[in-house]
Amino acid sequence: MIKEMQYYKDELEERREIAQGTEKDVARQHGKGRLTARERIELLFDPGTFNEIDSLVTPRYESYLGGKESRYGDGVITGFGLINGRHAMAASQDAAVMGGSLGEMHANKIVKAMRMAIQYGCPFIALNDSGGARIQEGVDSLGGYAKIFDANCEASGVIPQISVIMGPCAGGAVYSPALTDFVFMTENSYMFITGPQVVKAVMQEDVTFEELGGGQMHSQESGVCHFLTTDDRECLMRVRELLSYLPSNNKEDPPYIRPVDDPSRRTPELETVVPTDPHKPYDVRRVIHSVVDDGRFFEVHQLWAENMVVGFARLNGYVVGIVANQPMVLAGCVDIKASIKATHFIRICDAYNIPVITLQDVPGFLPGKDQEYGGIIRNGARMIYAYSEATVPKLMVILRKSYGGAYCVMSSKGLRGDLLYAWPNAEIAVMGAEGAVNILFRRDVQAAEDPEARRAELVEDYEKKFNNPYVAAARGLIDDVIQPRDTRTALVRALELTLSKRENHVPKKHGISPM
Repeated sequence: MIKEMQYYKDELEERREIAQGTEKDVARQHGKGRLTARERIELLFDPGTFNEIDSLVTPRYESYLGGKESRYGDGVITGFGLINGRHAMAASQDAAVMGGSLGEMHANKIVKAMRMAIQYGCPFIALNDSGGARIQEGVDSLGGYAKIFDANCEASGVIPQISVIMGPCAGGAVYSPALTDFVFMTENSYMFITGPQVVKAVMQEDVTFEELGGGQMHSQESGVCHFLTTDDRECLMRVRELLSYLPSNNKEDPPYIRPVDDPSRRTPELETVVPTDPHKPYDVRRVIHSVVDDGRFFEVHQLWAENMVVGFARLNGYVVGIVANQPMVLAGCVDIKASIKATHFIRICDAYNIPVITLQDVPGFLPGKDQEYGGIIRNGARMIYAYSEATVPKLMVILRKSYGGAYCVMSSKGLRGDLLYAWPNAEIAVMGAEGAVNILFRRDVQAAEDPEARRAELVEDYEKKFNNPYVAAARGLIDDVIQPRDTRTALVRALELTLSKRENHVPKKHGISPM
């Protein structure tokens, strides 16, 4: 029997309607304070540009109690569209279909979208809202996770990968976000290896979902989360903003925006922002806002390792990555967490052709038993490796203190820093003058008629001879001493020169970064 075209059209629309879900599904998700998988896609992409793929995929029938709990699409929406006018791929898990659980075909859809993103050179965004592995599928589900992890590793450093946790993310599912470049979480989402019930049974510990794996915990304690937002809408807008600073892939440059801010604008306010007293704190963000275009700074990892500030900005329209010590926290000392934070950010900048600007005000590495036991040597070495490995332009300004090993590891000439500047009040030395005098002239001070007066005299002499930027300038270890008001101008001109930088490492399969 030959059927009319309308019959086939109706059949297609019926299947598509099933894939779209029901009003009951929407109400259930809204009742949790969350958007549906499709609403999230609509907010993430430019209006009317998203094209779904694999919308009619179904799981293997025999795996599902007769298939009654499944639906076309198998619990994840995948496809491509435009974000800020540039192509991107995405996968949005649908919690209304078997709790968003991951099975074989569900995983295949995600991997297919990821490999398309790699092949076509565009970012991949995963919107996670899943109960984890689909129990009914057993090892097929576990194998699906392994395929996703492999695709994450293949895409690493090739295309931007962003994970957005918008509901539960537990068990093996947490490793895919951990393999991506950036992780966003909403306040009503969570991620952990094992849930509170298992923790209680095995460890006899009572802990809530939020305490164990909430966004606040992962933003402040573990550092797993780079951006914490209040709800789905804010989260997706922040994802769009982040993508505006990243290239589509490692072969392209970040998006250039014609600047409105004058590249020759002076910054006289910096002369009062940074106290000349090395013991007084200040917020380094004020320096950053003063120097970059329009004062706009997109901070990454804001709530974790707060003694180090990292993030994206623009300088004369070009995207740059900022790495800065924060004197308001631990006096700006570098500790284990700060080392890890800076290392991750520098490597992302290097992978995606983003110049790194370091604003240095550091008294050294944080001392103490906890730091030594925790591996400050190993973790500090990771930051050295990241700076040395980076072939993008590396610019640096010493704002005030630059002591000891911390001077060496943060974009110094020895690590092939390109153009390095210091303010006239900068102190560049093995340690502060008082500490140096206490070690070098201890007997001299003790033998003096007035020990305190003698100590003050020696400190002043040490500062004049050693603890200033001019010794480093005389050795060519910094390229110039500049006035604070000229900081923006100096960086703009240095950036314009170094954007054409070409540097290659010794040929090798890969280096072995300290772990």
